[in-house]
Amino acid sequence: MVNLKWCFNVKSGLEIVEPNENMALSYLGMAEESLKMIKNSGESRIWTASICYYTMYYSLYSVLMKIGIKCEIHSCSIKFMKEFLPNLYNKEDVKLIEDSFELRNSLQYYPGSLVDDKKLNSVKMKAVDFFAKTKEIHANLGEKEINEIRRMVEERRG
Repeated sequence: MVNLKWCFNVKSGLEIVEPNENMALSYLGMAEESLKMIKNSGESRIWTASICYYTMYYSLYSVLMKIGIKCEIHSCSIKFMKEFLPNLYNKEDVKLIEDSFELRNSLQYYPGSLVDDKKLNSVKMKAVDFFAKTKEIHANLGEKEINEIRRMVEERRG
């Protein structure tokens, strides 16, 4: 996994921007659309892994947009979640999206790689819960909490 310093300094990495509720809602909509596709992924392990991952990633990114964090590097977005959102997402949530990211990468970029079907099925079942949790986080995330997260980011960014 990447480190925060690199994520803050690399092009397209973590960047503080104005919070954008419209973009946040758009990403939440994309997550919901992806979630609906999980049922239609059938026996395709590649599509199942990708759809599950993007359901969770778009969910997470909706929260980042609401806070005012832009990032085009997925591993940096996940690192941000782990470091700055422990009051919103627990260790199991972080592990879930990390596992999903790893499964998607393995199946998409390394054809023929061995993938644990049990882990893939677990990710598939838990993607729904991750989305539901994120919708709740999104609905309850207030200005005070957003400002506190942004302050912490500014401090760590240096």
